[in-house]
Amino acid sequence: MTSISTKTVLANSAAIQHSEEVNRGERFEFGKNWSAFLVLLDDDRISRAERSLAEMLGVENLKGKTFLDIGSGSGLFSLAARRLGAKVFSFDFDSDSVSCTTELRRRYFADDKDWTVEQGSVLDSDYVNSLGKFDIVYSWGVLHHTGEMWKALGNAGERVADGGSLFIAIYNDTGSQASRWHWIKKTYCGLPAILRSPFAVLVSVPEETKRFASFLLRGKPLGYFAHWRNYRNARGMNRWHDIIDWVGGYPYEVAGPSALFDFYQERGFMVTAMKCDNVGLGCNEMVFKKNA
Repeated sequence: MTSISTKTVLANSAAIQHSEEVNRGERFEFGKNWSAFLVLLDDDRISRAERSLAEMLGVENLKGKTFLDIGSGSGLFSLAARRLGAKVFSFDFDSDSVSCTTELRRRYFADDKDWTVEQGSVLDSDYVNSLGKFDIVYSWGVLHHTGEMWKALGNAGERVADGGSLFIAIYNDTGSQASRWHWIKKTYCGLPAILRSPFAVLVSVPEETKRFASFLLRGKPLGYFAHWRNYRNARGMNRWHDIIDWVGGYPYEVAGPSALFDFYQERGFMVTAMKCDNVGLGCNEMVFKKNA
């Protein structure tokens, strides 16, 4: 392992780089969004996260496994993995995300030696290589936000132990539609902070209008508001934070399932589970197993 002093330097470097990119309008502050989300986190969301993780990995628990969470965000899935029994290592490029993950560890696994949280970049090969290998490497909706997606995908794959699993989710390639959202996301991050929420509302109006119309045509207009109030996605997010995360998520890159399959097949992986049907602009979820 890299010495503590060297890791501190790498963490400080990541923090400085992140701050500079945010100030230049080149990066969305995912961590600030996650900080607001933690207020809403409850046992139901945590349980949903546990179930979604276990189902995709095809296991009942993760006892005796090591789990690397690349881009831990709120820390929700690191928490889910730890509750399922894994020894967890979490890191994120975003200082606020590191704080969020640290806070969840404090709440649920205070002073736990089997859950480590650090700041670092998946693009920093020296840092990533210092972490060693893991039974499960997890990175949901993260690597397409690095600015160098294919390098990030490669670095993530290299952290998987022989016979281990890689669970990723990457935005789907929808051609011109994805290009339009690339412009929207870049514009959002370049706006003054006071204008970002109004901009997110504005670009969400078409989709929300269609959703409201659907409820209206079914004679259930109040169902639209119930959808917002009761919203829970499989990953434990609420509706508004999902919207901000989507509209502001920049850098933004995309890849279709076949491109991801070919990329990892060349590196000795095979697909064991996937959710790629009718995802639209959403994420292709894929679990790969590394050949022993």
